[in-house]
Amino acid sequence: MYQLEEPIYFYLLIAIPVIVVLFMGVLIWRRQAQHKFADPELMKKLSPNRSVFKSVLKITVLCLAVACLSFAMVNPKIGTKLETVKREGVDVVFAVDVSKSMLAEDIAPNRLEKAKQLVTQIINNLAGDRIGIIGYAGSAFPQVPITTDFSSAKLFLSGMNTDMVSSQGTAINEAIEMAKSYYNDEEQTNRVLFIISDGEDHEGNVSTIAEEAANEGIKIYTIGVGTLQGGPIPIKRNGQLQYYKRDENNEQVITRLGEETLKEIASEANGEYINGSNTKEVVETVTAILNGMDKKEFDAKQFTDFKDQFQWFLGGALFLLVLDIFLLERKTAWLKKLNLFNEKEK
Repeated sequence: MYQLEEPIYFYLLIAIPVIVVLFMGVLIWRRQAQHKFADPELMKKLSPNRSVFKSVLKITVLCLAVACLSFAMVNPKIGTKLETVKREGVDVVFAVDVSKSMLAEDIAPNRLEKAKQLVTQIINNLAGDRIGIIGYAGSAFPQVPITTDFSSAKLFLSGMNTDMVSSQGTAINEAIEMAKSYYNDEEQTNRVLFIISDGEDHEGNVSTIAEEAANEGIKIYTIGVGTLQGGPIPIKRNGQLQYYKRDENNEQVITRLGEETLKEIASEANGEYINGSNTKEVVETVTAILNGMDKKEFDAKQFTDFKDQFQWFLGGALFLLVLDIFLLERKTAWLKKLNLFNEKEK
């Protein structure tokens, strides 16, 4: 386990491409200036020991030094002491819809990104709870098992996309079934499942599955992302729009928020439907719901002591800066004598 004390200093890495651009600009300017005074062959005779490779090497070393300095200022820390601590909370599982309809941009930036933003903000407001994440489209898959490691959960959440499931559709019933296996503590009285979806193309008898989950003590809350007016489904490649999805009649598909389905699921499972258009309101509503539940005390292992690692990066930066000073831009004499490429002396 690691921590980054001051991640804002990663912005120093922006200096690297700036240095490279300036270096290229100097090389071009120098070459143009030299051509005004002498032709290339004459310049080679006037400065036979000049090495372009050594110039590039010096800039590379300087860029590596800047990178090391940036990491030193960020000060990554490694956990060195793992202890068992008492925590109180609720088991919360998020089921995120990753079907193609979630690419619709009727809610900015699109439905899927909005869903991930909502889950991230909810996680940021949790305290002693345990969380798990499920992804689903035509089938469901476990993304993050039940855990107290919020940082890892958010990392895996950010990588979710519509290409994770080959079969399309919205198998909410499979997501609910999979969620049942996430609650591995029999003594936990409060089990909560949040389904974040546009409610479209659901398959199977969802209300029956939701009722069965309620009988097992699982409360299901649904969060709808999208609008009732709907929007087309853009198909992009490398961030560039290729076309909008069409049906078998070659008509543009318009996907709309299926609130009725989501309300039905929440009603059957003793939960509540929440409109996901306003992030702040969603977070406040979810926080109020979880705060109103009885918390169960459980043991959790976490790192309580972290050791600074900045000195390694600072030492590397200093070494590279000293090395850069001693690197000269002329050719190395002993390498030149080796004549590795059998070059003829002129």
